[in-house]
Amino acid sequence: MPSLGALRRAVRRAVLPEWSSRNFVVVLAARVIMSSGRALAGIITPIYLALQGFSAIELAEYVMLVALLSAVFSTLIGLYSDQLGRRPFLIGVPLLAAGAATVFAFTGSTPVLFAMGALGSFGRGAGAGAGAVGPYQPAESAFVTEAIPPAGRNDAFGRLAFGSSLGATGGGLLALMDDHAHVHGAAAMVAFRPGFLAIAAVSVLAGLLAIWLVEPRRAPRAQGAKRPRVRWPGRSRTLLYKLWVTNTLNGMAVGMFGPFITYWFFRRFEVGPGRVGVLFAIINVVTMASTLSAASIARRIGVVKAVTIFRSIQAVLLVPMALAPSFEVAGGIYLVRMAVQRIGLPLRQSYAISQADPSERASVAALSNLPSQLAMAASPIFSGYLCDEVSLAAPFEISSVLQLGNALSFWGFFRNQPPEEERAAAAALKAQAAELAEQPDGLLALDEVEQEPTSSE
Repeated sequence: MPSLGALRRAVRRAVLPEWSSRNFVVVLAARVIMSSGRALAGIITPIYLALQGFSAIELAEYVMLVALLSAVFSTLIGLYSDQLGRRPFLIGVPLLAAGAATVFAFTGSTPVLFAMGALGSFGRGAGAGAGAVGPYQPAESAFVTEAIPPAGRNDAFGRLAFGSSLGATGGGLLALMDDHAHVHGAAAMVAFRPGFLAIAAVSVLAGLLAIWLVEPRRAPRAQGAKRPRVRWPGRSRTLLYKLWVTNTLNGMAVGMFGPFITYWFFRRFEVGPGRVGVLFAIINVVTMASTLSAASIARRIGVVKAVTIFRSIQAVLLVPMALAPSFEVAGGIYLVRMAVQRIGLPLRQSYAISQADPSERASVAALSNLPSQLAMAASPIFSGYLCDEVSLAAPFEISSVLQLGNALSFWGFFRNQPPEEERAAAAALKAQAAELAEQPDGLLALDEVEQEPTSSE
């Protein structure tokens, strides 16, 4: 039986592996905190706006405006963080979200809500996956990639996804403080105020935590040199064009159903923020293990194959979820879908940024998502029309087809382009096979090697 000290060391290695660093711990902690606020905003904001009298089309207009400005911010942050550093954006953007949440807590003016929601990339909703950190994610991804050796990159992104799930779990439970489904106008503003103030508080905390990040000094400009300027990522342009195709299809799909998940549960099954929040919290707890299993699965079958398989499964599951007869059945299918999504998401992010030129990583992270974000901004209008005029299930059925197209195009583009760590593992295995083949008993040993998996644990 292992000693207590050995058990503590094993737990420490699981939580903080050898490749971890102080910077990564700070980024992970900020991700957990910020994700709790984003998740809570994604739950209560759509329901709050519906109680303020917003139709599905009007909610879609709000989502479109927030998504458009978020796309602009994300692109600019990605481009400029390659030149100016990542840390300022990891501090500043959460503070903008805190300002937006504070305004939502004290005013019901539609123009003000639209303006502040757009400025803070606030509350457009993304279901149980609403634990994303917002438009500074390109800077965060580049910062983590630069701080982690290639062999630990998939693990690092898996842990960040785990942190999002952990934070979103807390955000879902916080929705219980605003479990109101039958108040309107000024009464709704008062009832939802504690939730919005909670979002503001955790967003401020996430921004302040990022102050502790230590970013390597960038080479000083030579005397007389021009100021840093935005550069097109020319070395990574082929990768960028392929990602544009796959991400556009995914953006159209996510834009049609993601912002409407909470609204759909509210309208279809007449459940308030509390029940939706508890469902999302349960989903995030159950799916935490899947985020940590992502790297292990990628080592077994390869990153590209894993992303393709899991994206296809989550696409297919949208249809039975949309047709489910009860909140419990729909929630159960959604749980399975999110467990699958949590495996593929960090692998896709890790793969895309690993394929980019090191000097262009944040730019690629930002620009590769720009068409997706624009599609996510435009498609909710169509989805809102379908919800109001056709059926609540129609956007989910169309999204299923689009997301399946995303999975197939990703496989078509990248199946022959494994990431660095998989190429290194394959080269090492080939060298081992060649060395064994030269030995007297090499044929037997070589046969044993060929029976092993192409990548190891």
